[in-house]
Amino acid sequence: MDLDLSQFTTTELVIMLIAGVAVLLFGYRIKKAAFFIIWFIIGLTLMNYLMPWLETTVPDVLSNELWHNLIPIAGGLLMALLGFTIEKICLGGIVFALTMLITTQYFGTEMNTLAIGAVVGVIAAGAAVMLMKPAIILATAFAGAYVTTLGIFYWISGIDAGTYYFPILIGTAAIGSLFQFFTTKHA
Repeated sequence: MDLDLSQFTTTELVIMLIAGVAVLLFGYRIKKAAFFIIWFIIGLTLMNYLMPWLETTVPDVLSNELWHNLIPIAGGLLMALLGFTIEKICLGGIVFALTMLITTQYFGTEMNTLAIGAVVGVIAAGAAVMLMKPAIILATAFAGAYVTTLGIFYWISGIDAGTYYFPILIGTAAIGSLFQFFTTKHA
């Protein structure tokens, strides 16, 4: 498994890691902000993946470094505003997006793999909407764990992503979930 984080700057990764840890540990308490942060990270990530295509499509605009830096941030803000507005759709979308991100990064992008990931994502999203509080806690913990795991692999070299990606992801998500369940018993 190869985690390509080269499309992100160090500043973007630091911001993502700080936001990821906040969402990991306090996702339910800061639900609205957590949804905003998660959707911002999803939008920023998608725009960074689309940047090579945009560079070939509109090279004159993206030759300017200001636009090259602002377009991913604008994509993140647009996704954040959309995700922030509708809670149930937001939660379902987060669960589906996380399922697809994990599917593509760990299992590849073949059509059969994407189809299976999409089916699992839709089922998980439906279950999440039916079980709001536990689903918000689990979704925010996994979203935070996902970003934290990427940060771990970026800053600690020598860790084999193929071997340790899922143990770190699941272990971090479990810690975040337990922390949130214990700190929001009466919320």
